[in-house]
Amino acid sequence: MDTGKVLLGILAGVAAGALLGILFAPEKGSDMRKKISKKGEDYAEGLKDKLDDFIDNFSEKFEDAKEEVEEKVEKEMNSAKVKV
Repeated sequence: MDTGKVLLGILAGVAAGALLGILFAPEKGSDMRKKISKKGEDYAEGLKDKLDDFIDNFSEKFEDAKEEVEEKVEKEMNSAKVKV
């Protein structure tokens, strides 16, 4: 079975369960909406933090690789000048 389809099925099940939980919740609608809004903000903030960390990590690795390539190019160019 395709991994993407399994993941999509799991996410659909989680969404359906969350929806049913909200519909049958014993709390007032306004309280539930506030909780949902707060959770959404928390998840968005967490996702933003993870994305920022990923971008920082990627940028750092890119700069390291760039420096390494520049050093190798410079070394090869110096080596070529010596041979000429």
